[in-house]
Amino acid sequence: MKIEIIGAGPAGLYFALLAKKHDRSHRITVHEQNPEGATYGWGVVFSDIGLSFLKEADPDFFQAFIAHHERCDYMEIVHRGTHVQVHGNHFSRTSRIDMLRVLQQACEREGVRIEYGRRVEDARALAADCDLLVAADGGNSAVRTQMAEQFRPRFVRRRNKFAWYGTHQRFHPVSLIFRETAHGVFIAHSYQYGPELSTFLVEVDPDTWRRAGLDSASEEESRRFCAEVFRPELGGNELLTNRSLWFEANIVSNERWSHGNIVLLGDALRTVHFSLGSGTRMAMQDAIALHRGVAAHPQDLPAALQAFESARRDASSSFQQSASRSLDWYENVGERMHLDPLPFAYDYMRRTGKVSHEDLRQRDPHFTRACEALQPAA
Repeated sequence: MKIEIIGAGPAGLYFALLAKKHDRSHRITVHEQNPEGATYGWGVVFSDIGLSFLKEADPDFFQAFIAHHERCDYMEIVHRGTHVQVHGNHFSRTSRIDMLRVLQQACEREGVRIEYGRRVEDARALAADCDLLVAADGGNSAVRTQMAEQFRPRFVRRRNKFAWYGTHQRFHPVSLIFRETAHGVFIAHSYQYGPELSTFLVEVDPDTWRRAGLDSASEEESRRFCAEVFRPELGGNELLTNRSLWFEANIVSNERWSHGNIVLLGDALRTVHFSLGSGTRMAMQDAIALHRGVAAHPQDLPAALQAFESARRDASSSFQQSASRSLDWYENVGERMHLDPLPFAYDYMRRTGKVSHEDLRQRDPHFTRACEALQPAA
């Protein structure tokens, strides 16, 4: 089978790797518009559940994939300067550039061809010259834009503002920091992903953003301002920039997942908000499901694509619903800032409706008992 893949992100590269290892007769080319080694962002996070899917799909590659990950088994919710730990939450973190490098090298060892600096201007023309075209070109997918009538995408823009930063301050646990200021509430999502670096994502509602003057601030002015807001946690370390511009979350879904021999994958198919830390996991699970569909129906592409969609549509919808509830919680966090640190952390842990009290009890009985002790006697 001749397979063309647009986008050398985790979805496209992982599908290429799995497909080639399963059938070495496949001729697979990955087209990436950016130069080799160019990537934006800092680190990525996997839960232990997310990693279990990767281990099952390819145990050998899994060992190389996690070799340099930073790991922890708890998270912290910081409210009013109090650090509330919640254990039983296992996270594995790595830099985005290292993750892509490991995937790239594995693909090239298997004979996958990767063309960097190659922008595909006409997806239909490329599709006409192959058996399968995989559009894994991200949340701003050009293929999806070119074929909007076929895929029928839907976009929901959320209200909060975000800016991605890095820092040399090492946040060993995944840390959520909530800070009240004279302008309003600022939130930081932070975690260590390498020996010397942490991701530090700043979130703020649009009214607070404007009151703080960030609507007219430069990238450098915004960096300095946010560093001072979170100075107690950053200590003597500063925030680092890498195209750290303010943006809003744009949640993408598609009515149709494929058209002819063209299929959407990863963020081109559906975005999951980073407050759940599941976007990369979802992209790689998509790759696994597409590979399994193709492997099960090597001579019947419509059946392969239907198998992929059947395997993933319910999970996709479920994650997006959870992400929407998580976003609602963050966008309305001002209504909860009056809570003391422990009840605040409990409310945070149950924000999606997917985590029950019993789930929390099994993860961290000490945390749950402390929350129960605060409840008034019946």
